[in-house]
Amino acid sequence: MKPLALTLSALLAVAGTAQTPAPAPKPEAKPAAPAPPPPPATMGQALERTVALVERQLIPLVEAMPEDKFAFAPTSGEFKGVKTFGGQAKHLGAANYLFASIILGEKPPVDLGKDGEDGPASVKTKADIVQFLKDSFVYVHKAVATVDEKNAILPVKTPWGATATRLQMAALVGSHNMDHYGQMVVYLRMNGIVPPASRR
Repeated sequence: MKPLALTLSALLAVAGTAQTPAPAPKPEAKPAAPAPPPPPATMGQALERTVALVERQLIPLVEAMPEDKFAFAPTSGEFKGVKTFGGQAKHLGAANYLFASIILGEKPPVDLGKDGEDGPASVKTKADIVQFLKDSFVYVHKAVATVDEKNAILPVKTPWGATATRLQMAALVGSHNMDHYGQMVVYLRMNGIVPPASRR
């Protein structure tokens, strides 16, 4: 009898083990989402990021226009007296230099051209105009990096006599460039060119 009892005990033990549910598999861990970029540490850094965004939109737009179309300006509709495409790009470069020089409180480092807003007469080719515009953004980055919580709203002198602040001039860089960006998009599309930012 003892062997039979031992056999039954062993069978019951095995049966009990078989009825115990297996532990549920652990769900696979999802990969962690990439951490967002750290916030800018200073006001100057925040302004530089904004300028960089404008620059990334504008420079490829200007580069997308063929050189033989830099003299293009719309003629149908109410476009009398508007700047050519190249003229718009040069104007933006000159304005960038002007606004940045006001922030820095110094004389613009380049000739701003006729009326102080058209850029140097010597800048004529597409390559020259694109480089002039790129260089103006280098100067703008230098200027906005100096804006901080202490000097942002202190008054600065402007050539047109109005009172302004460094923060206002930095904001003007963005709004002025994007105003002309919108106009230049029309020039590109009128010539059958899709602006780079709109391409898929």
